[in-house]
Amino acid sequence: MNISGTRDRLLGALHTVLPSAAGPGRLLIALDRLEHTERVDRLIDVLRAGVRAVPMGRGRDVLHGRWLGHPAHPLMVQLPLGSWMSAAALDFVPGRQRAARTLVGIGLVAALPAAAAGWADWAELRRPQMRVGLVHAVSNAAGVALYGVSLAARARGRFARGRLWGLGGLAAVSVGGALGGHMAFRQASGANHAEHVPELVGTGWWPVGDLADFPVGTPLRSRLNDEPVVVVHESYGSVRVLSDRCSHMGGPLSEGEVVDGCIRCPWHGSTFRLSDGWNTSGPATAAQPAFETRITGALVEARLQHLGKDAASAAAGEEDGR
Repeated sequence: MNISGTRDRLLGALHTVLPSAAGPGRLLIALDRLEHTERVDRLIDVLRAGVRAVPMGRGRDVLHGRWLGHPAHPLMVQLPLGSWMSAAALDFVPGRQRAARTLVGIGLVAALPAAAAGWADWAELRRPQMRVGLVHAVSNAAGVALYGVSLAARARGRFARGRLWGLGGLAAVSVGGALGGHMAFRQASGANHAEHVPELVGTGWWPVGDLADFPVGTPLRSRLNDEPVVVVHESYGSVRVLSDRCSHMGGPLSEGEVVDGCIRCPWHGSTFRLSDGWNTSGPATAAQPAFETRITGALVEARLQHLGKDAASAAAGEEDGR
């Protein structure tokens, strides 16, 4: 038996499917095609409208994970996945059938809120992300259905059959998990799209523009050390500056609406407080980079503001120290 030849053929097959130095592989090519296909867009529009129409109020922010500071869905899926993987391990330990059955049931119960959080996030994504996300959801739904059949078989004492259905469910949710990883790490779903701003801007004061260039109450786009920012001239001597790229999906806040001291993103409705960039409502889970401001002659200048520090208070404290 030629072990070396078998190994080379196996590695060659893996390089054909998975990314390697030779190229992206069939898997990434297939995912790229999925991201750009328009065949499922009508279904996506119907599903998105349905998810957005559900009257959840503040519960939607809870599902998004605004209370956590990052999306809650990746955290919530740990319990069902952990339960099902543990059940699969116990299936091969003699005398642990009841424990495995209990874990399968726990996973099914925990999958419901995790799925709700996933759908809430999915409805606020970009189109290519939603296409992959739909297949991700279908794969996970298939896994849940298979685990439901597995639990029913186990309840009737057919543990061998329940084990087989459970392994099928585990395979399905594993595919779903791989697609979720693609969405999170390759498509940046749920990532903070303004995280890089403090590093690029750096410290110190930077010119933003002449005060006369910013009419009162109108959000305008400007640049601060070559980074796009939104400038809102609230009243004489009060100017607010935030990063222009929304932390949720990079939407242009300068095209948004100013309401009650906050600015609302025109893409998905995330709302940020102008004084410190705090996200007062989702789907954004991260605050917006904010800047302290001062007016030198007719020139508006700004510098990075630490999270939670009110810009007006900071400016007043600096004036007192002069």
